[in-house]
Order: sequence, then C-alpha cells, then structure tokens
Amino acid sequence: MASWWLQQAIGVGAVALWLALLAAAALQLRRISANGNGGRREWSRKLVHIGTGAVVPLAWLLNVDRWIAIPAAAAITVLAAINHRRRLLPAIEDVGRHSYGTIAYGAAITLLLLTFWPDQRDAVCAGVLVMALGDGLAGVLGALIPSPSWQIWGQRKSLIGTTAMAAASLAALALVAAAAPVAPGWGALLTIALVATALEQVAWLGLDNLTVPIVSAWLWSCWR
Repeated sequence: MASWWLQQAIGVGAVALWLALLAAAALQLRRISANGNGGRREWSRKLVHIGTGAVVPLAWLLNVDRWIAIPAAAAITVLAAINHRRRLLPAIEDVGRHSYGTIAYGAAITLLLLTFWPDQRDAVCAGVLVMALGDGLAGVLGALIPSPSWQIWGQRKSLIGTTAMAAASLAALALVAAAAPVAPGWGALLTIALVATALEQVAWLGLDNLTVPIVSAWLWSCWR
C-alpha cells in the first residue's frame, strides 16, 4: 500500500511540475509577444494548449490511478472556468475572440478519464493528443503562413491550418498506436484524423475542444 501511495505521489508531482513549468513558459512567452513580436496574442495560449496534451501520456507512463486522475482533471477544469471569468492567468485565456475553449478542453479530458481510464488509456491519449497537437499546430501555422482561407460561423479557417490539423492528428494517432497494446489499423487512423479535422472546422466558441477529443477517443475505442 505504501508503494502505491508513493507511485501516485510521484505521478501527481510530475504532472503538477509539468503544468507549473508550462504556465511559467506561457507567461514568459506572453511577455515576449507583448513587446512587439508580431502581436501574436494567442501564442502563449497555444503553448498551454499543446503542452497540456503531454499530461495524459505522462499519467499513463506513471500509472496514475483513476480516482486521483479524475478529481485532478475536474479540479483543473473548475480552475480554468474561474480563470476564464477572472483572468488570473491571462496567458491561458489570451484570445482575440469569445471562447470557452480552455474550459471545454478540461471538461473533455475529465469526461474521457471517466469513460476510459485506466482500461483504455490509449483511447484517452488518442483523443487528447489529436486535440493538443492537431488543433494547436493548426492555430499556430494557420496564423503564421498565408494561405487561402474561409469562415465558418465567424471563425477563420485556412488551407495551411486545416492541412496541419489533419497531418498532426494522424501523426499523434500513429504515435499512440505504436505505444498501445491493441490499436486501430491505418485506415481507421486516417478516418479518425479526417473526422477530427472536420469537427475542428466547427470551432464556434471553442467547443471543438470538447467534440474533437471525445469523438476521436470514441472512434479509437470502437476500432481498436
């Protein structure tokens, strides 16, 4: 029993340390961006978005228990909701439009843990990493590299961003498949990546942060 508690303490400590380092890096990046680096207001937020995806593989590697992982994810979601309201850490919510994306992201991780952890940890990782890497890189590259663009429900989407979403999603799924004991085939992985890319197009109020990981994880679970 003592070894179990020690293992859980190590897992929680490692996750907490990673999140603290991520928050510090986001604050520093926000300061740099504010000093005239192209006015990239959302870079700090995207760093948090991408970096948070590493939490689930870390919890998988360190065997964090279900009854620790779920309350922790729920607590972080509540804190995200408070921060959305109060802007205590503006680097996490520095976005030039009204969005509940950060809250939706935390809620998605919490729901995935409730549904799949720990029996299908690979499904949770698949859903979260598709959102973290796919959507994160889509936002960064779509803003950096000019390309044909369009709007869906007031949200700008671009060819570069959409391509990055599809490619990064497939790469993330392939990484999880390589680590999972049982995984979907390549045809299924490609389908999940394309479905995730389609869902990301409908990013109204940031709710794709909820739909993309949940649907991706569910499809993974069905086809594994």
